[in-house]
Amino acid sequence: MANGETKKPSAGQSTDVLKIGMAWCLAWGEAKTPQVDLQVLQQTRQAIKAGEAIPEVVQPYLERIHQLNQLGQSQYPENAEALAALAQKHQDWDKRIGLVYGGATKIKQYVFEASKLQDIRGASALLDRINLIDLPAFFKGEEAGDRFPQCERAAEYCRQIRANWLQKEFPGLEDALIPELIIYSTGGNILAFCPAAYVDDLANAIEKRYTHETLTANACAVGQAFRFLELRFGLLKGNIGQTPWLDWYLQNENATQPLVEAIYGKVEKNSIDQASLTKQFKERKSFNELVRKLAVRFNQRRSGDDRFVGNRLSRRHPPMFETHPYGRRDGPERRLAVNQAKQLPGEPWFSDVTARKRIVGQKVKRETQNTHWFDRGSFGWQYGSLESWTSRFQDFLTDKNLGVDYNPTNRQLEEARSLREIGNASKGFVAYIYADGNNMGGYIQKITTAQDYQEFSDAVSQATEHAVYYALKEHLAPHQLQGIDDPESENRNGTWIHPFEILTIGGDDVMLVVPANKALAIARTLSQQFETLLLDQNSEQYGLNQLLSQESLKAIHRYRPEGAVKRDTNKPVACKLSMSAGVLITAENTPIYYAENLTNQLLKSAKNHAKHLKKEHGYHGGTIDFLTMKAVTMLSSNIKEFREAGLVFGTRPKLKLYGAPYSLHEIGGLLETAKVLKKADFPRSQLYQIRSLLERSKHTAMLNYRYFWSRLNKPEAKRQLKAEFEDAWCKAKTNDGNLVPWIYMEPTEEDRQNPDYVPTYETIWRELVDLYPFTEEPERDPERTAVTNREVQ
Repeated sequence: MANGETKKPSAGQSTDVLKIGMAWCLAWGEAKTPQVDLQVLQQTRQAIKAGEAIPEVVQPYLERIHQLNQLGQSQYPENAEALAALAQKHQDWDKRIGLVYGGATKIKQYVFEASKLQDIRGASALLDRINLIDLPAFFKGEEAGDRFPQCERAAEYCRQIRANWLQKEFPGLEDALIPELIIYSTGGNILAFCPAAYVDDLANAIEKRYTHETLTANACAVGQAFRFLELRFGLLKGNIGQTPWLDWYLQNENATQPLVEAIYGKVEKNSIDQASLTKQFKERKSFNELVRKLAVRFNQRRSGDDRFVGNRLSRRHPPMFETHPYGRRDGPERRLAVNQAKQLPGEPWFSDVTARKRIVGQKVKRETQNTHWFDRGSFGWQYGSLESWTSRFQDFLTDKNLGVDYNPTNRQLEEARSLREIGNASKGFVAYIYADGNNMGGYIQKITTAQDYQEFSDAVSQATEHAVYYALKEHLAPHQLQGIDDPESENRNGTWIHPFEILTIGGDDVMLVVPANKALAIARTLSQQFETLLLDQNSEQYGLNQLLSQESLKAIHRYRPEGAVKRDTNKPVACKLSMSAGVLITAENTPIYYAENLTNQLLKSAKNHAKHLKKEHGYHGGTIDFLTMKAVTMLSSNIKEFREAGLVFGTRPKLKLYGAPYSLHEIGGLLETAKVLKKADFPRSQLYQIRSLLERSKHTAMLNYRYFWSRLNKPEAKRQLKAEFEDAWCKAKTNDGNLVPWIYMEPTEEDRQNPDYVPTYETIWRELVDLYPFTEEPERDPERTAVTNREVQ
């Protein structure tokens, strides 16, 4: 056929977006000028999407992609000779395609530099805008429809980015990029294909966009042009036949060598078999290896390693701003102020950096007043298209027909402007929730294709975002502000608000600020919904059907282990992926940077507990660690040291006065026990006295609890406490009694082999007392209340 003739796509040829992107790169070639006419490439892209005839000149490139994807597990080369023969048969597979990975780094340093919520909100929203709108706009993301909904809603802004910035800074790059090249752009990072000649330009554009918009946020991007065959089989040597391959991996225990294990994964020496080794090699020797190489280069470049810079400039030196010892500083006192906003409460001074954060924080909250200070300050910067997480939450409720459940009276709601407004819904206390996915690294190492990467990223991002919305809808309701005297909330009394702040949702990371009295329930539902939504998307891919033994359940869950698993024959028992969370309950005036640091420590503790439970007992679920901090001076900066030094007593036995971290099942039980304790009307003085005597000795605490329990004049309350606290948490291991308020900690195998092992008992009583003020009052029966009052009289 002649060059301009066309024909229909061949039967069975896949037309998913990434294959369009790879075909685009192959047809473009390895030069900056496309080897196929650009107009023909555009026609091909539209024709593939519409299922129409494809220009003949592009057909060979589509066939190459189709053939490469046909190389499934059954056609995988078994030795280096077969690999070399395959490369010799398809010599045109030696063409190169660019792959670029990049995004923001040291995000917390940029976001939490300021102390005010408005600035933190603005910094987070600005980074989200760059990741979710600006970078996809390079690729014309507004043309991709549902893949990039934020770009679709900000189509004009996306076109302005390319016309006013990208074309001037990086001429020619716009023509080389299409939305089908993006593998993912979420969680603060982007991974995308591009024509080989534009790898450095795209990486530089990503880094420069962050600096251009934020001035001080750190960003890093790396890229490399890989051979087409490497997209399927990972990194290959120049002489493909010399690449160490599967036959070499299986010989002479090569797989168990430390250096080999560092590349292909650790091998259990007592359970080596050829099938498992082959599977492990094929998982690692794939597209996954290319991404891992870029991730290593990313870390090297971020830390200032110049060995692989090539033709690019180093990013070792961050942006620097000149200061003067006698000049006026901005709010964080890091840079010289350039303008004073007299229209804002407190008349703050702003530098260029803090001004951008503040105006974005105001605009994203849809504030219409007190924003003229930015225009009058002549800062010369456009904040672009902004969208708050709260507005997306409202859109979600509308799409799922859940708006009536959350806002039954359809009130006009505004967004919370300060921590004081959020704390107004919970007696002046707020909670920081920081959640992150578990088992992600191990799962990603088994992803073998770019298409699988894209599907995994989309699934996790959607599950994380929707899990947040479901948790907020389930446990929160619109709140009317009362008694607010904050200058930032002037004339806001009586206003109905959303009583929460979503600081960020990115990939599998979540950071929220919510009322203290709902924090643990929200964190638990968030983690549970994350697993449920992933299973709903693809239960075969993410599900686990292996039942844990009763011994394992007892070791994992201290609260009613028999009720931890609810078997449904139509659904998997568990999800391979889960989410852990750190929760800090504290006063509304606690410095945000301090609270963030403690919340991050709690998250790490929860994740370490999840890793331990998975390694020892095969538990794949989520965990939560929390701390109630009534005053900033309650502890130093290290929670682990605080607990070990101040909450562990005795030598024989050792007494541990806290139970955290908890599994999700245990958190549910802790909340139920707290409700029962609240309903029992235990006098506050008795609660605190039992807590103060915990450190005396095991038996002293048991006697004191029994004494105060026996004085309760409500038989029903005594029965419920026995059922939900004593029998649910404190049952003895060797008889039918209980150790209330203590829980015996089963020793690990390592403990049993230690001759100096000391039995340890822990208690949740201290945490129950901490949660007592934040536990909702139970609904009371009027007749029972009247009877009780008569008894008192």
